[in-house]
Amino acid sequence: MLKRFIVKKNERAALLKNGDFERILNPGRHYFFDPFGALSLTVWNTDEPMLAVDVVDYLRQNDPAEAERHFVCMELAEDEAGLRYENDVLVEILPPAVRRFFWRGLTAQRLEKVDLSAAALSAEMVKRLLQPALRARPVLGVNGVFVAQVPAAHVGLLCIDGVQQPLLQPGVSAWWRFNRDLQWELVDTRWQTMEVSGQEILTRDKVGLRINLAATWRFADVIGAFARLAKPAEHLYRELQFGLRAAVGTKNLDELLENKQSIDTVVGEHIARKLAGFGLDIGDVGVKDIVLPGEMKAILAQVVEAGKAAEANVIRRREETAATRSLLNTAKVMEDNPVALRLKELETLERVAERIDRISVFGGLDQVLNGLVTLAK
Repeated sequence: MLKRFIVKKNERAALLKNGDFERILNPGRHYFFDPFGALSLTVWNTDEPMLAVDVVDYLRQNDPAEAERHFVCMELAEDEAGLRYENDVLVEILPPAVRRFFWRGLTAQRLEKVDLSAAALSAEMVKRLLQPALRARPVLGVNGVFVAQVPAAHVGLLCIDGVQQPLLQPGVSAWWRFNRDLQWELVDTRWQTMEVSGQEILTRDKVGLRINLAATWRFADVIGAFARLAKPAEHLYRELQFGLRAAVGTKNLDELLENKQSIDTVVGEHIARKLAGFGLDIGDVGVKDIVLPGEMKAILAQVVEAGKAAEANVIRRREETAATRSLLNTAKVMEDNPVALRLKELETLERVAERIDRISVFGGLDQVLNGLVTLAK
């Protein structure tokens, strides 16, 4: 009829009679007279939160002193967040309207309430939450905090509940996610290159070309650009396409091949006109290359070949005419000057002698000269 209950040092227990709560039992041995077996025990570990909220609420209502002696009560309003500390070390971020109960024991529990009317976190708190993986014990509930890291040469666009905030400069900032909607975008303020590749466009004479265009650009007014354009980069890409089609579609193939710079000029003027006042700076705009269809390449190759052949023929005819005129002039000189004729004969003899190893002379030198001249003819 005598029943014994044992409660360990890291435990607390609730004595139940016929399933109904009687009182809290501290660590130790407890003996109760129980002839009818009506007593039972529910045991909790003091290192874990107290999940039997109904027991805590009963004690707080009927025996507040006993509840205060056993429990640390953490209750937050709708506009509050909580920082829970164990032995003065931050271990958890509690969301609004939460109720948590912890046993008083070896671990000192402490709650720090935060007013959520201020969206931004302090610089000290940001440092604590920046690298939770490097802490000996990670902080629970960090998903309730939004951390924005803005690198150098960038700015951040932040909207809180649909209201545009001042630009975020390079560095680290954080805001509470509770009770608000946060949207942000990282923007690169440096010069960037945009490629418009593989554009199939018909010229005015119905020749299909594939053109690749490149342009450099940057943000001049970030807030103004995003206030007027949902996606500034996509808008710039489309305007480059339109400008390229306007530049190519109004010219013949020969005009484009002779002066590719005209495309750059037309596209640049189109972009400057369409994007004026949109917060974007446009740098250089230029055609990288023009790709012709396969059959058009063969036709142009034939045209070039025919042109070069005609030029070569003209040059050859000019040279032949010059050579004939020179021979005619030489003949006139020799006709009127026997000495010049004799020198020509000696020159011919010299050229022939260069190809002969040995010469046998019969009948004198004059006959040799006459025979060589006859041979040369």
